[in-house]
Amino acid sequence: MNMSENPSKPAVEAVGLTKIYGSGATEIVAMREVSLRLEPGEVIALLGPSGSGKSTLLTALGLINPPTAGRVAIGGVLVLEGDRALTDLAAFRRQHIGFVFQKANLIPFLNAVQNVQIAMEINDAPPRLARRRAMELLGYLGVMDCANRLPDTLSGGQQQRVAVARALANEPGLILADEPTAALDGARGLQVMELFSKVAHECGAGVIVVTHDHRALDVFDRVLQMEDGRVWPAEKMSFPSEYAGPIMTHASSCSFSNVQVFDHPAASPCLALKL
Repeated sequence: MNMSENPSKPAVEAVGLTKIYGSGATEIVAMREVSLRLEPGEVIALLGPSGSGKSTLLTALGLINPPTAGRVAIGGVLVLEGDRALTDLAAFRRQHIGFVFQKANLIPFLNAVQNVQIAMEINDAPPRLARRRAMELLGYLGVMDCANRLPDTLSGGQQQRVAVARALANEPGLILADEPTAALDGARGLQVMELFSKVAHECGAGVIVVTHDHRALDVFDRVLQMEDGRVWPAEKMSFPSEYAGPIMTHASSCSFSNVQVFDHPAASPCLALKL
C-alpha cells in the first residue's frame, strides 16, 4: 500500500516557521524559526511541555493557522509563504492532509463506515466507491466488525482506529496527530501509536504525532523536542534541558529548489492508495 506517487519529495518541508501573536507589550512568539523535513513513510514524535508551541506548529503544517513568516511545502508543492496562501488551503487540506485529534470526534449519528466514507464524499467520491474503500480501511485497521456500529457503542481504542481510517480516507501524503492517545489507557495508547507506525511504514505517508507519552517512543523513527517555540532532535530516552540553537532536522539543508509552486488545484499531485 503506497500513498505517495512521488516518494522522492518530502511529505512536508518547513523552513523558518515563526508565529507571532499580538504586538508590542502583548507580543507572544509561539514559534521561532522552526525548520523540519519529514519523509514519506517516516513517523516522528513531537514532545514538549504545554505551551511550548507544538499545537501551533501542527496547525501551521496542517494549513489551519498559517505562520507569520516561513515556508511550507507539502509533497513538493509550496503552499505557504508566511501567511500568504499559494492555493485554496481548505481544498488542499481535504485532498492531501489527514488529521487525528485527542478525541476521535466521530459524528455520533453515523456508524463507523459512514464516518469514514463521508470524508471521501465531501471530496465528490461516488458513494459506492467511498463505502467500499471505507470498508477496506476499517479492515486494514482491524475494526471491520465495527462497521455498522455507532460511535457511542465503541471503545476508545476502536473510536481512534475509526478516526485513523477517516484520516486515511482521501489518501493523504501527510498525517498529523495531536495527542491521539490522551484519553486512552497505556495498552490501548501503545496500540494506537503502533498503528501510526504501521500506517507510515506500510502506506508511505509521513506522520507527525504530538505526544506526552514517553513509553511509546520506540515505535517512532525520530523524536523531536519542542520548547519555547523551538525544535531540536532528541534521543528517545533522554531529552536536552537547554536549547542549543535552531537546527535543520533530518536534512543538512532545506532549500526549496525543485519545489513546485501551487497555482491551481488541478496541478496537485495525484496520490494513489492501493489496498
